[in-house]
Amino acid sequence: MRYIFYDTETTGVRSDKDRIVEIAAYDPQEERTFVELVNPEMPIPPEASAVHHISDAMVADCPTFREIGARFIDFCGDEAILIAHNNDAFDKLFIENEAARAGLTLPAWKYIDTLKWSRKYRYDLPKHSLQHLREVYGIPPNQAHRALDDVIVLHKVFSYMIDDLPFETVCTLLQQKQKVMRMPFGKHQGKLLSEVPPDYIRWLAGSGAFDKADNKVLKEQLQELGLL
Repeated sequence: MRYIFYDTETTGVRSDKDRIVEIAAYDPQEERTFVELVNPEMPIPPEASAVHHISDAMVADCPTFREIGARFIDFCGDEAILIAHNNDAFDKLFIENEAARAGLTLPAWKYIDTLKWSRKYRYDLPKHSLQHLREVYGIPPNQAHRALDDVIVLHKVFSYMIDDLPFETVCTLLQQKQKVMRMPFGKHQGKLLSEVPPDYIRWLAGSGAFDKADNKVLKEQLQELGLL
């Protein structure tokens, strides 16, 4: 089994309508890297370019995902575990939607979401962004929000987070029920759940925030604590 760290840069945050503009991966076992700009076949919004600094001109003559996706599949192979930060709610969804549009069949890869790992086992931290974790573990600054740079940082960060745990154990632990100890988002992000004002929790409940699939565990934890 091979473990591939990967990252995508996109035209936005909606996997159903936005597109990938860059994809990168790192295979630490064979010390190989993969990085390609992708023609998204749509304009890159200025707000997206402001984050990853990829412009329309940079991708105008690049291949589309049909070609780049096929190369990415070849790089990863059929039996890889793909690892990304916020994988389950972002990168994986983009890869799947792009592959569907391009008529590509993805292998039956397994995935590890390092954001979920950090929230589950580093609940002492107020934030879990990749750049915050980089600072926590004393990793030198990188060119944040360019795919390959983020992938290399992610590999270093996750190596610190799991220490000498085998990846098989990591996969098993992530499948176990997760507990949320701190507020993962909003103006009270980072606070212990017991410290979040009840009015704010009621407001979130009324807005439907806890009905989202990603917040199911948070909702259950608030209920267990008698806060919801």
